[in-house]
Amino acid sequence: MIPIKNERQIARMREACAIAADVLQELRALVRPGISTQDLEEAGRDAIAKRGAKSACYGYQVGSRRYPAHTCISVNEEVVHGIPSFRRILRDGDVVAIDVVVSYNGVVGDNAATYAVGTVSPKIQQLLAVTEQSLRLAIEQARVGNRILDISQAVQRHVEANGFSVVRDMVGHGVGLAMHEEPQIPNFGREVRDRILPGMTLAIEPMVNLGGYRTKILADGWTVVTADGAASAHFEHTVLTTEAGPEILTRPTTSLFPLHAA
Repeated sequence: MIPIKNERQIARMREACAIAADVLQELRALVRPGISTQDLEEAGRDAIAKRGAKSACYGYQVGSRRYPAHTCISVNEEVVHGIPSFRRILRDGDVVAIDVVVSYNGVVGDNAATYAVGTVSPKIQQLLAVTEQSLRLAIEQARVGNRILDISQAVQRHVEANGFSVVRDMVGHGVGLAMHEEPQIPNFGREVRDRILPGMTLAIEPMVNLGGYRTKILADGWTVVTADGAASAHFEHTVLTTEAGPEILTRPTTSLFPLHAA
């Protein structure tokens, strides 16, 4: 069953999502050559705590494994679920994806973005731009009466038209009362028959690779990397579906940066 949020739950979702967006924005301001991913993790942990929230990632359990960090920080060929480390130092030309998921007042807000570290190649710049554009196009399809498939196809068409590939082993998802809810939201044209109804809260998250779409999981049991070692990008918003159209919930309360180009 896909949870439909009532007005009270939606109000709480707006608060949780604003916190997640504010924390992500704080971490974006710290991205630079020479900083470690653990430095970003500790800043994220503290930023979440000072807002009275908790990380929904920390201790998240799959089988016997528990995720050991408060944020997911993935560099270059790491697609998602990268574990922060003092040994992973950001270098000029890297890309870093930061995924912040917070629990606040009984609900969850989820967002992510990928940032250039220093000066990156034109091809990497295009990868970031196309991935973010695909998210905007996907959100436009999150309209009452559409299907989840419409969201999926919007991502795949834009990404593949620009010569990149869509990750198929991980998908977006419902979010709110838990970090992972129904429906699954693939970023490729796999048939998902669910119709979009008012009151859904969806984590829409294109994951796009510079090379092929295949991935593998490292020995740590969490970090997903591209099988061919090519760079990857990941952008994500939590979106509320309404009769008036999709509403992005993960918007920061203050803007430290210009809005990304659509």
